[in-house]
Amino acid sequence: VPLQASGGGTVQPGGSLRLSCLVSGVSLDDYAIGWFRQAPGKEREGVACISGKDEQTLYFDSVKGRFTISRDKAKNTVYLQMNSLKPEDTAVYYCAADPDMIDLTTGPGYWGQGTLVTVSS
Repeated sequence: VPLQASGGGTVQPGGSLRLSCLVSGVSLDDYAIGWFRQAPGKEREGVACISGKDEQTLYFDSVKGRFTISRDKAKNTVYLQMNSLKPEDTAVYYCAADPDMIDLTTGPGYWGQGTLVTVSS
């Protein structure tokens, strides 16, 4: 499943960014899509996920209340709206896909390339 992430950049603390993940060749109804991130020197961690058929969302503790995951089926795109950004949000952000939501959170089958988010004053 080809996944193309975009929208990264540099933003000041407290600012916002929206990341996009374009999913090609498959229906969003059939795949759970997730955002993950990896900061320098740290392990990759989950950020947020959205399920296929019923659009249930899951957020990891570090971003709850600040980030929102959504999707536009007409554009086959999943978004990650990031508000109140902190320096510790600095990382390469990846989108990933898997037919199963649980498998998505434990070991996605498909990965896109990353997009760098830098939060710095």
